[in-house]
Amino acid sequence: MTDTAATPDFLAVTELAGDEVSAEQVERICRRYYWAGEYCKGKDVLEAACGTGQGLGYLASLARSLVAGDYSQPILDIARRHYGSRVELRRFDAQELPFPDGSLDVVILFEALYYLPDAERFFRECRRVLRPGGALLIATANKDLYDFNPSPHSFRYYGVRELANALGVLGFTTQFFGDTPVGEVSARQRVLRPLKALAAKLGLIPKSMAAKKLLKRLVFGRLVPMPAEITATTAPRVPPTPIPQDRPDESHKVIFCAATLPA
Repeated sequence: MTDTAATPDFLAVTELAGDEVSAEQVERICRRYYWAGEYCKGKDVLEAACGTGQGLGYLASLARSLVAGDYSQPILDIARRHYGSRVELRRFDAQELPFPDGSLDVVILFEALYYLPDAERFFRECRRVLRPGGALLIATANKDLYDFNPSPHSFRYYGVRELANALGVLGFTTQFFGDTPVGEVSARQRVLRPLKALAAKLGLIPKSMAAKKLLKRLVFGRLVPMPAEITATTAPRVPPTPIPQDRPDESHKVIFCAATLPA
């Protein structure tokens, strides 16, 4: 990505601290960071595309060192106002990581892979900056659900098979997990899934945050404030479910991928 007048306004697709969101969304955020935390204990960690940084305080409490960054300066400024000097924050493009070869143990990219014009360039950068035995941790919306709706400004979504193939070529060993089983969501969500699929197909899903809030109230009911920072007790700890990597997953809203290099 380059600095041009046409740079996408990621604030328009990002829930900020204090915004009204579903309780499920807060729990999903917590679960991905709780999962990542198990890989980060005592390690040198980078979170790319960190957004407003809801998980940074939690990661910093576990990691030996933590640096994070985002491409969007306005979003990064929000994170800086909250964390101050507690977390090192830099502006950078995830496709060109400003870190030396073999300098990190863990790279994290959550719900942002599809915003990268060249995701495979990012994978190569991770291969470069990770030490032997290092891990790339990805969480991404599951494109293989029949009611999937892509985000504005997105380029390409990777499912389980696409991630396994792209990372395997670079020497990563991959493990996949599913989060938020679609069979366990509320009855209201299950009833509305076919309508969501039709609306997505016809391009009728609202794109503004205000319109999305109204839709969330319809689907989820009561909304809650988005926290500026999660803690170890913000939500229950529910581990993700291991899933096979040789076929699309059609059972979970979110896919987790742990890609590790040979030690």
